[in-house]
Amino acid sequence: MRVMMFATVLALVGTTIGQAQAQDAAAGEKVFAVCKACHQIGETAKNGVGPELNGLIGRHSGSVAGYNYSAANKNSGLTWDETTFREYIKDPKAKVPGTKMVFAGLKDEKKIDDLIAFLKQFDASGKKK
Repeated sequence: MRVMMFATVLALVGTTIGQAQAQDAAAGEKVFAVCKACHQIGETAKNGVGPELNGLIGRHSGSVAGYNYSAANKNSGLTWDETTFREYIKDPKAKVPGTKMVFAGLKDEKKIDDLIAFLKQFDASGKKK
């Protein structure tokens, strides 16, 4: 009986921890407010100071039509998956030396998780999945 109760408690704790660490797209939209100075996302997104970010996860670096990327970004060979984006957003100039992106970096892991959840909602056409 004790073993069963202990297993139940462990299962509940594990579920709670998993939920606490889950990505939150709504919170990520708030984090994206900082990004809006240079980037757009959604069905009406256009390139600005930075490229539009529709369909970012899974996209090759330097590939948005009509945006004038730095040679460093175009030639980086990166594909934006969650791990690569996480490394980049923490310190863009360290991940891609020579990038034009002028951003000191986002260090808070939870905010990065939430930002990724927000970005992942949008397909390449800007529609929410």
